[in-house]
Amino acid sequence: MTQHSFIFRRRRLGWTRQLALAALLPLAACSKDILEVTDPDIINPGDVASPAGAAGLYAGALARLDEATSGGESFFLLGGLLTDEWRSGDTFVQRNETDKRDVIESNSIVNTANRDLHRARLGARLAIDALREFDAGNRVWRIGEMYFATGFAENMLAEHFCSGIPLSTVEGGNLVYGTPLTTTEVFDRAVAHFDSALAEIGSATDAATTNVRRAASIGKGRALLNLGKFAEAAAAVAAVPTTYQYLVEHSQTASSNQLWALNTSAKRYTVSPGEGTNGIPFATAKDPRVPVGPRVTRGSFDATTDFYPQLKWGQESPVAIASGTEARLIEAEAAYKAGNYAGALVILNKLRSDANIGLVALAPAATPAAQENQIFTERAYWLFSTGHRLGDLRRLVRQYGRSPESVFPTGTFFKGGEYGADVNFPVTQAEENNPEFTGCINRSA
Repeated sequence: MTQHSFIFRRRRLGWTRQLALAALLPLAACSKDILEVTDPDIINPGDVASPAGAAGLYAGALARLDEATSGGESFFLLGGLLTDEWRSGDTFVQRNETDKRDVIESNSIVNTANRDLHRARLGARLAIDALREFDAGNRVWRIGEMYFATGFAENMLAEHFCSGIPLSTVEGGNLVYGTPLTTTEVFDRAVAHFDSALAEIGSATDAATTNVRRAASIGKGRALLNLGKFAEAAAAVAAVPTTYQYLVEHSQTASSNQLWALNTSAKRYTVSPGEGTNGIPFATAKDPRVPVGPRVTRGSFDATTDFYPQLKWGQESPVAIASGTEARLIEAEAAYKAGNYAGALVILNKLRSDANIGLVALAPAATPAAQENQIFTERAYWLFSTGHRLGDLRRLVRQYGRSPESVFPTGTFFKGGEYGADVNFPVTQAEENNPEFTGCINRSA
């Protein structure tokens, strides 16, 4: 974020000229008024105690959600780097160690992405309080949207970090340190906040309320899927139309799409051509859901790694962080878990045909393992680089009994050495300031 905190410009004035100017000042300038300077970067609680202030907090919370998703170097990128969506084409050790599945607690890029998620949920929490008190006109759907943002951030934290996540809060202007929560507890909290969103908005059918209802329903279905509550997850998303999208928007003047910026523009990330034995060849599969440009030999930032540009997003392209497509994928997996693979295949093939982008129907898979692979591969292509892949690989281990080394990149790392054993991110070193936090409860899936 660009900071505009400069109150005056520096001028190159010689000492003589400065003294001459000082001599011209009236004696009244010695009063204390000249020392009372307003800092435009400091917003006091009283400054937002109004309908306009509540609207500002609401807008600020959405801006933080933007930064925690496709408007920053978030887990939309880092989660894909730890898995098989992206490769590091960079020289920065923080990105290379993430790609290698060997992340240390002091990784500054991961720390920033972690902080952005916490800022998003805390910003939403502050906005809820202000909207409830000062914004009687729009507060119902806006409060619902803030509960959605809270649940979304919590779900992302649980999908990407080890068990033992503290969720600190601010109460009455004071920091209240959070105690470490298990992965299940954080998912449960996310479900509760999505439920709060749905309860807040009630049964109104105007466009704004409907948008929030659908987003919260998808968020709830996603969190329930993570909890292994497949039938409940399918029920949560049943009313969401396939064409629905909750979009995070971008512009050159406010917030560029960082999936474009760090790949197509800066070449720090390259679409993975199939990483570590198990990786999907996103860059070379020629699947229209992940359009990729021609390979540029050694074209990445490090001048060593082959570069594959994604063509799905441009600098100002919006990104769907919840969609009707995801709702159908949840229903397909729930059908499979209920013993109805044929029904799951019908859902998957309807998605492919309705997209009208040249996808042919999937053939039935013969074995349970092949059927699971089919479902998760479809999820991988439809939801590419939107923060789902790491959670899905962890679920393959946790819910389907796969070994980590059968789903994560493994073997010889393409930049040298061997892949590590990480299946999630460690809670970063900055959390050590929290006296309640003593480290990850465990690093397993």
